[in-house]
Amino acid sequence: MAQNEESHERFWEKFYGPNIGYVEEQYDLFKEDPESVDPSLKEVFEQHGAPKWMHPDNVEAQGVSTSTSINDVKKLTSAMKLVEAIRRYGHLEADIYPVGLKKERETDLVNPEAYGLDENDLKNIPANWLWEDAPSGVENGYDVVAKLKKYYSGTITYEFDHVNNDEERKWLMELIEAGNARMSLSDEEKTQLLERLAHVEGFEGFLQKTFVGQKRFSIEGLEAMVPMLDRIVKYATADKIEHIMMGMAHRGRLSVLAHVLGKPYDKIFSEFHHSPDKELIPSEGSTGINYGWTGDVKYHFGATKDVKDDDETTTRITLAHNPSHLEFVNPVVEGFARAAQDDRSASGYPKQDMNKAFPLVIHGDAAFIGEGVVAESLNLSGLSGYKTGGTLHIIANNLVGYTTNQEDGRSTRYASDLAKGYEIPIIHVNADDPIACVSAIQIAYDYRQKFHKDFLIDLVGYRRYGHNEMDEPRTTQPLLYQDIDKHPTAANVFANALQEKGTIDEEGFKKITDRVQDGLRKIYDSMKENDTGEAVAQGMPQELKNGLDQFETAVPLDTLKALNKGLLNRPEGFNGFRKLEKILKRREKVLEEGNKADWGAGEALAYASILNDGIPIRLAGQDSERGTFAHRHVVLHDIKTNEKYCSMHGLEGVNASFDIRNSPLSEAGVLGFEYGYSVHSPNTLVLWEAQFGDFANAGQVIFDQFISASRAKWGEKSNMIMLLPHGYEGQGPEHSSARLERFLQLGAENNWIVANVTSSAQFFHLIRRQAAMRAREEARPLILMTPKSLLRNQRVASEAKEFSEGKFQPLRQQPNLKVSKKNAKRLLIGSGKVMVDIEEAIENSEEKFDWLHALRLEQIYPFPKKELEKVIKELPSLEEIVWVQEEPENMGCWDFVDDYLRDLLQDGQSLRYIGRPRRSSPAVGIPNVHKTEQNQLVQKAIQPLEGGDSSERY
Repeated sequence: MAQNEESHERFWEKFYGPNIGYVEEQYDLFKEDPESVDPSLKEVFEQHGAPKWMHPDNVEAQGVSTSTSINDVKKLTSAMKLVEAIRRYGHLEADIYPVGLKKERETDLVNPEAYGLDENDLKNIPANWLWEDAPSGVENGYDVVAKLKKYYSGTITYEFDHVNNDEERKWLMELIEAGNARMSLSDEEKTQLLERLAHVEGFEGFLQKTFVGQKRFSIEGLEAMVPMLDRIVKYATADKIEHIMMGMAHRGRLSVLAHVLGKPYDKIFSEFHHSPDKELIPSEGSTGINYGWTGDVKYHFGATKDVKDDDETTTRITLAHNPSHLEFVNPVVEGFARAAQDDRSASGYPKQDMNKAFPLVIHGDAAFIGEGVVAESLNLSGLSGYKTGGTLHIIANNLVGYTTNQEDGRSTRYASDLAKGYEIPIIHVNADDPIACVSAIQIAYDYRQKFHKDFLIDLVGYRRYGHNEMDEPRTTQPLLYQDIDKHPTAANVFANALQEKGTIDEEGFKKITDRVQDGLRKIYDSMKENDTGEAVAQGMPQELKNGLDQFETAVPLDTLKALNKGLLNRPEGFNGFRKLEKILKRREKVLEEGNKADWGAGEALAYASILNDGIPIRLAGQDSERGTFAHRHVVLHDIKTNEKYCSMHGLEGVNASFDIRNSPLSEAGVLGFEYGYSVHSPNTLVLWEAQFGDFANAGQVIFDQFISASRAKWGEKSNMIMLLPHGYEGQGPEHSSARLERFLQLGAENNWIVANVTSSAQFFHLIRRQAAMRAREEARPLILMTPKSLLRNQRVASEAKEFSEGKFQPLRQQPNLKVSKKNAKRLLIGSGKVMVDIEEAIENSEEKFDWLHALRLEQIYPFPKKELEKVIKELPSLEEIVWVQEEPENMGCWDFVDDYLRDLLQDGQSLRYIGRPRRSSPAVGIPNVHKTEQNQLVQKAIQPLEGGDSSERY
């Protein structure tokens, strides 16, 4: 190093007289712009640095005293604070707003005067005192401030001080301060980038002119998003990543579908079929895209596209379907990605490869900070059962949420601030600077690949029109839209910049835009008019109309016994909790003659037998490893080491994974994740368990918009199971009802199965039937009410032959009740726990009950009408059908089964309801009151026939 310095000094000693002034002048130019000086001088300055007489360290040449004063120290420390402030707060005056706030971006936090410094003070401080790795040309503190402001306060800026990992912060800082954050594009690449913007802008403009007044939620103002996504695809294909899983709301969706996913223009045009011009169908040869039978609006659909690399390896881009519930697609996309990353082909937990897939989520600025599901989804990013190796987030920041201004929509400075709590680095970038935008993507992608963590880009632009193209934004944002109206489009801004540098001329840009419009017009004109009359929604697939009797679910007894024994295997040296092991040991005998398997044993046998069939299982919930009610205990803890062991992983000969996870305290986020997992991995049996059934209502959007309707809307299939503890035991309003009525209300077109079973064997066969339907056209979700107090009740326990023989019974005879079909005057029907209570009451009564026939409705939807009709025809003396339930009349099954039961009534027969009256709250909160109510309705159900009408209540 010393030899190099001596060499530089000797070199500069050659200059004297007039040459010194010329060199100084040229060096000042070099510092401003290295390309502005002669190449030979540029090489000299890069090799030898500043002339020695200009160097701040040459204090004697500058006449600076070598003695240090207190004032000098203060100046130095102030300068150090200023430099650090630029790194931390440079974003506060960065040029990131194309419109609106761009003129108001000044802050004292990065102002030298606020630190008591002026230009001379800074020039008297050597650069390397403030910036150890200062680049060539940065000689003093004044240069340091100017250079760092250029890096941190330009059209791209950064926030990462909240990231606590030193390695990550150092990586980002070195990248930025080495001048490598902004990409250097060739003229050809710049022209290609301009053409891409022109295509996006031209497509949106064509839609605006051709389909006047129709909603499309255009991308205009955020056009740079498309070349950003192009870059991601380019990097992912180069790295042999198999899947890019994308989720986004409707802003800009049509452009993303057209330009990134390759959805044909004519297919998009045809979806504007109700335009006044003409009704259109795609031209012959256009790529078809199939959706569900009821469909959805055009800006909710997703798509897939396969992109091949030079060596023919394929990367699949998947844009998830999404409803208007903006951010709720986020966890679904994470589930897609995790399913694509997991290898489920061997026993144990799946083996995850984070480079097989990565998620990309595009958020709205108002929704990112406003929707709680965003925080739920971000929280998943570091959890072992949910992490996906880093998600790339882009906020499509158009400055306004519908008509709500930022000061009314969030309590934070930036829409992105929520991400700081999860230590996610943030880039803010001006959407009018496409080079900065694609540079941000490269940084984000490289960071994700290196650290396998989330990264967020706040793409700051605007929206050219209102929330949709029929809104008038000037009524609510008049000043902002005065600015937007005068502001040129992103393509024009970039074209002007390229024209100033001579990269293109004005005529060249016009040729590009004309070519885009001509191409779109030709496609539109080639389309045909649809004269087939009014469109009619298709019906559901025939497979969904068929019954479910074809699935065999019994398992040979020898196989069950071997599996049951295998569940007691433990790793060598494992120190189990003695009391628990004693309880689990009892299960070894449950399949022997004279014994019964309770709910926990039956559930374990169901999962073990499914794994034995080679079907992977994923089960997640807030306490699913142990079970909320301590019945499952699939995951055991070594009492000395706290190491975990899953009993399903000790089964011999199994070639399928069992992935059980205690989830975070989240419903919407976790439920969306599990749904996404089930869609992308249809051969996996995915189960989500609510801690209590009523917690499911915190995930209502996922149920309403995805699980219940996705197949009809989008053709998206799921076979997942929701386990929802339900039953009235006096635990109050919250922990009694799983809101069964809501799922029945959503039941239509055989979209899912809703069941409430009352034996471990019924559960066994139902779960196995669900596994047998995987990846078939018959596949659909299962909403299953599961027990709480009944978990250890021997009345729900089943004998061995009930597992090794038969199948699931949608309609089940009431156990321990002598059937007298000839004399039965009342047919009592109910579902769930209340029928077990009635069984006990009958057993304790002295009544003969030869006038009573009772059935348990175990599968409520699809309703087993034919089976019930057959039973009714076998009861010649029947006078009344009585429906009994423990839920209030306006809840539970009554409003659903009422119509079915009335249709089955014969002449002279009546229909009655027995249960709690209509209420606003699901259950009382006082145990003694509950007990009295429950006893009254049970006794009313089994009292001898006394006449009455359908309006009677207990």
